[in-house]
Amino acid sequence: EDGIRDYKVTGVQTCALPISSESPLSINVTDSKNSTFEMGITMRTEGDDRRLILGFLYSEGVIDSITDVSSINIDDGIASIVLNESSSFNSDTHQRNSTVTSSCGLCGRSDLNGLLKLENTLLDEEMSISLDAISVCLNSIHSEQPIFSRTGGSHACASFRDDGTIDCVFEDVGRHNAFDKMVGHYLERGLIPKPGFGAFVSGRASFELVQKCKREIGRAHV
Repeated sequence: EDGIRDYKVTGVQTCALPISSESPLSINVTDSKNSTFEMGITMRTEGDDRRLILGFLYSEGVIDSITDVSSINIDDGIASIVLNESSSFNSDTHQRNSTVTSSCGLCGRSDLNGLLKLENTLLDEEMSISLDAISVCLNSIHSEQPIFSRTGGSHACASFRDDGTIDCVFEDVGRHNAFDKMVGHYLERGLIPKPGFGAFVSGRASFELVQKCKREIGRAHV
């Protein structure tokens, strides 16, 4: 099953326990000049790899829409992406120098210039979220987490409306990956940026997750 593996524990008795899986995905991009670059290796929970890649490329500022991507091929833990000329890939900014672990969204970056450019993003201030809406979202999200329900060991990212109803949920051992999967889901449907929705993430709202939120609604008007 995607995202879950059986882990054998040997003691008085041997039993198999379900755990959230984590495995490497190497991401390579080929630009419009037919030059190929490594964007690093990300540790992720298998499943929704295409959406993860799309969301990652968008969050990194490499693409603005799915039309910037010519093709995505995933085989044996290696993702090969061919970009169209309309993409914004810059090898100096977007290449990473190390493995991106499930607990780190900025690992391997040589500088923060690409992220800090988002500081001028206009944000949608029309959405108002009540404590009751947050409670509705929190109480209903667990039923949408099949990996967590079996293992107790995965993060989740959900998009929700102002009344707390959930639109979609994605899971991963890493919060950043779960968020990127959600963004990729909307990119596939041409629904990014997505104003009028909130993002619920398990764990802390770290710097890079806030930046991803800003990037997702970057074209919304104040």
